[in-house]
Formats: sequence, C-alpha cells, structure tokens
Amino acid sequence: MVKTLKSDSQERIDRFLSRKLNKTRSFVQKMIRQGIVKVHGKVVEQSYKLKVGETVEVGEFVPQSSTLKREDKPIKILYEDKYLLVVDKEAGVTVHPVGSKNTNTLVNRLLFHIKDLSAISGTIRPGIVHRLDKDTSGVLIVAKEDKTHLKLSEMLKKHDIDRRYIALVKGKLDVKHGKIDIPIGRIKGETKMTVSPMGRRAITHFKVIEEIGPYTLVAIRLETGRTHQIRVHFSYLGHPIVGDSLYGGRDRNVRLDRQFLHAYEISFIHPIINKNITVYSHLPNDLSEVLKEIREKWKRK
Repeated sequence: MVKTLKSDSQERIDRFLSRKLNKTRSFVQKMIRQGIVKVHGKVVEQSYKLKVGETVEVGEFVPQSSTLKREDKPIKILYEDKYLLVVDKEAGVTVHPVGSKNTNTLVNRLLFHIKDLSAISGTIRPGIVHRLDKDTSGVLIVAKEDKTHLKLSEMLKKHDIDRRYIALVKGKLDVKHGKIDIPIGRIKGETKMTVSPMGRRAITHFKVIEEIGPYTLVAIRLETGRTHQIRVHFSYLGHPIVGDSLYGGRDRNVRLDRQFLHAYEISFIHPIINKNITVYSHLPNDLSEVLKEIREKWKRK
C-alpha cells in the first residue's frame, strides 16, 4: 500500500508504480490489466492520473502461462549461465510472435530448449530483452529471470551494452568513419521506418573495413537501438544495405535473398555476477559467399 504525495499529483499510475516498484512500465501495465492495482479500493485504468493523498494498493501478480507452441528446432547458444544466455539467431527467423505469426519464431524454440525465461515482456515475448530484424542474423541476449531482465533493460537505455554489426552497403562512403545522428520515426500505417524530425533520436557509429568495386563493407556500432535503425540510416545517406528490398538495397548482381547485415559482437558487464561478457558470431555462409563472389569479380577488373 502506497500513499501519494503532492509531488505525485497528476502522474499516470503506470509511471508512478514503475518508479515505486522498480518495474518496467509494460510490466506494471500487465498488473493493472490483471485488476490487482486499486486506488481507494477501486480498479483503475493505466492512464489514471493520481491525486494528492490517494492510497494505491497492489495485489499479487499471477504470471499467465504461455499458450505458444514449443518447437523442437535448433538454437545456437554461444553463452549461457543461470541468469541469461546469448544466442546466434539465424536469418529468416522472427524473434517473437507478431499478429497472426505465432510459430517458427525464436521464442517458440526458446520455450522448448530453455526451462526458465523471464516473464516481464509477457507471454509472447518471454526472455526477450532486445530484438533483431527477421532477416538480420547474429547475437541476441535472452534473460532467464526477471531481475536480470530489468537490469539488462536499464543497461540498454543507458547504452551500456555494446552491439556491433557488419554490413555491405551500396556505393563508396565519403568518409572512412563517422557518426550518424538522425532521428527515426514510423511511417503511419506501415511497418516501414523513416528519417523524421518528429522521430526518436538514433545514433549509429560506423567505420569502413573494405571497398569492393561498387560496394563497401562497414563495421557498425549502435549507440541507440531504434527499429530498422542501421537500414534506415544508410538508406538515407544514399548507401542502402545490399539485399534490403524494403529500403532500396535490392541488387540483381548479388545473389542474396536478405539484407547483408549481421550482429557479430555483443559486449556487456554481467548485471548479476559483474563479469565482462563478450560474445562473437562468425559471418554466416550466405554472407561469406557474397563477399567471396564480389571480391573475385572486382579483383579481375
């Protein structure tokens, strides 16, 4: 039971409880929807704004069991302990169910292979701390329990998790290294994102690794993690990622049915055992073959 103060007046109850209970807002909203949050004995909506002197009661949260299918399909685990794991996601696999798509996701596989997953992200996203696009391969952290999940989420917000990618882009960049600091927002009614002054701040660091004919191999470090961030930023610069049909990277001269984007490294201080964790993922065969082919082609010219 918590009593509101003058400083809490007009604050949304979901924000208030997120701060007081040290829980994510999405988790608090699940508590509210379950009807266990009451103000002066009455169930309220998540948008309810508090008044001075009100009494907020929070009952016991009962996690809902997942109804998702557990699928006996392979997962490549690169690191694991009792708190978290780091997996190597293959291209073509969606991280978690979206809309009517509720099979053949990473979550379906995790539910089969991993006994315990954090419940904070809900029944369709157990353990999922951050995401990779369906056709982006590479390293991804999964939380096994709630305390670890909360701490990892906070680390992401503070940019304390170092995420590095490799990409092949069209054309030659004007500089060998730099920072892209351009806001990104969603196009209304679409899944596609775009550069927008009304969007959220997005920062991408890059360094040229190799120029190969009309292409450039680039190492990338994410400072923020907006949806499609790398793909949108490089497309905006006029250098879309090769194979990215959504953002202009389709190329008839390259045999690739997905974007050339791979999360090759993730590094962070373990939030529980305080140990430095760095995990690497090798470039998948489809991307390695593309590099081999274009190097051979442009070496001859």
